[in-house]
Parts: sequence; structure tokens; C-alpha cells
Amino acid sequence: MGQKNTNLHAAKAAKNDEFYTQLSDIEKELKHYKDFFKGKVVYCNCDDPKESNFFKFFSMNFEAYGLKKLITTGYKQNGHGVVYIYEGDRNGNRMVDDSEIQVTELQGDGDFRSEECVELLKQADVVVTNPPFSLFREYVKQLMAYAKKFLIIGSKNAITFKEIFPFIKDNKLWIGMKPMGGSLWFPTPENQAGNCTKIINGVMMSEVPCCWFTNISNEKRNHQLDLYKHYTPEEYPKYDNYDAINVDKVTDIPEDYDGVMGVPITFLDKYCPTQFEIIGIDRYVEDNPYYGHRFTIDGKETYARILIRKFV
Repeated sequence: MGQKNTNLHAAKAAKNDEFYTQLSDIEKELKHYKDFFKGKVVYCNCDDPKESNFFKFFSMNFEAYGLKKLITTGYKQNGHGVVYIYEGDRNGNRMVDDSEIQVTELQGDGDFRSEECVELLKQADVVVTNPPFSLFREYVKQLMAYAKKFLIIGSKNAITFKEIFPFIKDNKLWIGMKPMGGSLWFPTPENQAGNCTKIINGVMMSEVPCCWFTNISNEKRNHQLDLYKHYTPEEYPKYDNYDAINVDKVTDIPEDYDGVMGVPITFLDKYCPTQFEIIGIDRYVEDNPYYGHRFTIDGKETYARILIRKFV
């Protein structure tokens, strides 16, 4: 995990968040939400429209997904940002022609927080993009403030952020269809190459541990996890500093324990809100006497744990 985070941490330190999402990864996730997008105004507010595969995907699938309008804005440091607006095939050739794309230079730099971009956000029904990882907290806060539907990419570590986890706990944000066990690969400039880089089809790529975050319902969210294990004190020890048992694997959640359990963050991949209640996350649960710290077992700190309880 440490090596996989190399490029992500370097980008955060340098405020270099130019990780362009592959078209294939967008297609794999978006296909699960096709019906939702019908009649919607889609806004991609953290993209370079000329390079963005988000703009490419939605413009090429505009009619297939039944979109109403596609808006994409791009940021330009020390310059003027740009907005692309596409409202579908107008000449009947079933292609996205340059003449059909309205391109306008913004007065500001195109930062998603700018007044111009906020006004465009207000027009949108749903936001889909890969926002800057270094600004993820602020980005999600804005989406929540304007009550927008969204499907965005973020670091898996964001799950444990003090500012993000409450949204997960309150069922205002959850994990997309892509399994959390895998990572995503992004085209990477040579000067940003790190330990997790390889050449794919002639392009230098970096592996980044991230996932899709959304507040749009999907099929796996309502699928209850099959439980088969039985509780024993020996297999499920309690934490030294919190009244809950430890579960090392999501597949090992006992079917016959009704108290609080600490589970890995990958539990969110299987989380069904009608089956489990999320109590909190170890470091920031209110009644943790060592608030800000992980739980321990026999004095040894555990990995990050989400606290859950089964509905009975």
C-alpha cells in the first residue's frame, strides 16, 4: 500500500493533481447508472475539456444516455479557464462535431470554487469527474452544500477523513460499483514517475489506490451480505480501549453477534444500509477515550476500523 501511494502523496505535496482518468474506467463504472442519467444536465467541473475522457464519454454517449446537456469546465493556472457545452447531435451524422460544441473562455481561471463555476454547478443535476485529490474534502463539502447528485473518483484514504466519514455514516455518500480491492491506473508524465509505474500500450501509467464515491443508488448497495460465521470470544477479541469486537475480514462478520463490531474499511464495498448500522470510525468515534487514535488489542494498534452493528 505504501508504494501504491507514492504518486498520490507526491501530487498532494506539489498540488499536482493531473491524473487523467482512462476512458475504459469511466465506461466500466458509468454503465451501471445509465437509466439515472436520462434527462439530466451533467457537469464535469474538474476537467481539461480537450483532454478529458469524461467529456469524451458523455458527448459520445449523449443520445444513448438521454442527456439534456453536458457542461465541462477546465482550470488554467494564471490564466483563463474554459467551458465546453454540448447539447447533442444537431446535424444527424451521429458524431460529435466541433461546430456542435459551444466553447467559451471564462473570466476567471476555472477553479471549481469560483463564482462562475458555482453558477454552472447550480444548473447541473449531477456532477461526474475526478477532482483534485488534495482538495477532496473541500470539493465534497461543496457538492453537499448544493445538494448535488455526484459520481466522483477519490483516494481510498478519503474514507477515513474526519470531514468525509460523517457523510458515509449518515448515508449521504457511499462507494460506487468498482470493487475497493483494486486500484486505478492513470497516464503519468515522466517527471512524476514513481515506484508504481509501468508502460501500458506505450504510455507511462501509475497505479493509485482510489475508488468511486457517489450518492446515486446502485444495485450492490441493496444486496445484503451473506453471513455464516459464529461468534466466539477467542476468534473475535475485544479492543483494549473500546467496547467492540474486532473482525479482521468482512467475510468473517459473525451472524449471531448483535453488539458493536470493528471491521476493515473494505466493508463499505458490501455495506447494505438495511442490514447494518454504521456507528463510527475508530479514531473519531465520540466515546473513544483515546480520541484521534486507532484501537488496540493487547497493546498493539489495529488497522483502520469502521464500527458497525447488525440490525436485528
